[in-house]
Amino acid sequence: MPKRKAAIAVGGVAALGAAALLLPNANASQDQNNTAGAAGTAKTLKASDASDLSARLQKLLGDALAGSYYDSGKKQLVVNVVNGDNNIVQQAEKAGAVVRQVENSASELKAAAGTLKTKATIPGTAWAVDPRTDKVVVTADSSVTGAKWNRLQSTVQSLGSGMATLKKSAGTFKTFVSGGDAIFSQVQGGNVRCSLGFNVKASDGSPAFLTAGHCGVAAKDWSDSQNGQPIATVDQAKFPGNDFSLVKYNDATTQAPSEVNTGNGQTVQITQAQDATVGETVFRMGSTTGLHNGQVTGLDATVNFQSETDPNGVDTVNGLIQTNVCAEPGDSGGSLFTQDGGAVGLTSGGSGDCTSGGETFFQPVTAALQATGATLGDGGNGAGDQAGAGDQAGTADPSASAGDQAGAGDQAGAGDQAGGDQVGGSADPSASAGDQSGTGEGAGDQSGAGTGDQSGAGTGDQSGAGTGDQSGAGTGDGSSSQTDSH
Repeated sequence: MPKRKAAIAVGGVAALGAAALLLPNANASQDQNNTAGAAGTAKTLKASDASDLSARLQKLLGDALAGSYYDSGKKQLVVNVVNGDNNIVQQAEKAGAVVRQVENSASELKAAAGTLKTKATIPGTAWAVDPRTDKVVVTADSSVTGAKWNRLQSTVQSLGSGMATLKKSAGTFKTFVSGGDAIFSQVQGGNVRCSLGFNVKASDGSPAFLTAGHCGVAAKDWSDSQNGQPIATVDQAKFPGNDFSLVKYNDATTQAPSEVNTGNGQTVQITQAQDATVGETVFRMGSTTGLHNGQVTGLDATVNFQSETDPNGVDTVNGLIQTNVCAEPGDSGGSLFTQDGGAVGLTSGGSGDCTSGGETFFQPVTAALQATGATLGDGGNGAGDQAGAGDQAGTADPSASAGDQAGAGDQAGAGDQAGGDQVGGSADPSASAGDQSGTGEGAGDQSGAGTGDQSGAGTGDQSGAGTGDQSGAGTGDGSSSQTDSH
């Protein structure tokens, strides 16, 4: 196999609102005043520094700390404390945070989440701590009705109005597969389509990438084109419980630059993995919906997906990042990142779409790296050609189709990821409506996976005819031309 370059998160359908924020100076520091000054004066921080400060305060304050969040307007870290001791407050303020005294401790909020797990693990439910309200926010999708709704509602009420709140969400919680470059696997009955999240270096030094765990559970061998020869093999896959996979490139000389191509000739270099902070702005790249941004709304979220293998079962995933960034079928596994190059998450699942909005959940990258032993940043260069990224971004014509924006066209999913259809004008964003409502039909071809026509004439089937299994089981309809996209 010739030496190939694997790019991540090809974009040709970028949302203008999000793309406007990703300018060439995206890596410039947002920290305008990194000095605390007089006692009680909070530091002005960029989100990544706020995350670091929160971690330090957790060690410093211990049980007195009841969560924190980033005030993106003021660029300050707000920390919740349950102990009014002046020494505690002074320590946090001296470190540069804004201090807010709250009623619920971290242990009390954790106990409330434990009660929900015991009494209300119902398909279509999710919960996470919201430090801005100092409560556990419980969300139920449209499938939670009747006795299930009554059970959930009574459980939340038993926790008390000061501890938990309950809200309804449009659509249904489901896993989304695909997000950056489209990747494909042939399974019995058809194809599975997922998405490459971030290129990494495996613990043995070989080039690899991270994607969603339900992708790795669904299929072992992955290609960068529909019906193409496999270029990578699953090394580790975790789902449910967690939702990440480590997939190793079969060719040890594969160049796997650590960057996200956001379209229109722009890239964001991925230099580090970082923990999410509630309130920070994050970006998601997807082969179905392109580039979208929003805010982190909760951490350590629990999501109860309807099991794809057991009609009466639940696939529970813990420790997820909750956001208001939209996503649709075809976006799972893709990259969630910050403007200054921090890898934050891998698209897992959620509800809603990019017309009506909704919740989307992400597997933290830091947890995936720790579990797999892989490394990001310079460690993700594979054969070591970081400059090779220029081929991918530098040769792109900003006015060209999505396939061409990927660069040389030999990159992972470059041709098939958007199939040229979304840019060429033939894609119907409302196609496969059944999939967006959670029925699992035809998601695979929403982004025009087709044959990867980079001229914009893509031949992907957008009728949503496939009978896709959203956990990545990929039953298809018996036709090898169908793609199951999650």
